[in-house]
Amino acid sequence: MRYLHTMVRVADLDASLRFYCDKLGLKEVSRVDNEGGRFTLVFLCAPGDEDAARENRAPTVELTHNWDPEAYQSGRNFGHLAYAVDDIYATCQRLRDGGVVINRPPRDGRMAFIRSPDNISVELLQAGAALPPAEPWASMPNVGVW
Repeated sequence: MRYLHTMVRVADLDASLRFYCDKLGLKEVSRVDNEGGRFTLVFLCAPGDEDAARENRAPTVELTHNWDPEAYQSGRNFGHLAYAVDDIYATCQRLRDGGVVINRPPRDGRMAFIRSPDNISVELLQAGAALPPAEPWASMPNVGVW
């Protein structure tokens, strides 16, 4: 058995791609527009995993966009996606500068949470050892839920 992908339904594909690709940094590796089924599938992977993801050797996130509008409930029951990052402070600053709310700041230099436009929780974990606590993160309060 091998982990392949996680599917997340999205209401606005363009907003979701701006979040996952432009802000979070994932890479689009394939896209399927199914006119008969009236949906689009977009597969995303972590930077550097593009070739492996195309060959199903690296996990992906599948964004499923149904063309007919649907009201999705909170993504909280989904749990969360998790990504290791090289520098949690730099990643959170880049996301914050891009307008993303940091729901759980990386006060401990190790973990942060953000949410996608469809309220999917995304956990960011510092690769390797936690970074030393640093401002403004160390004294920043939690915002909302994650």
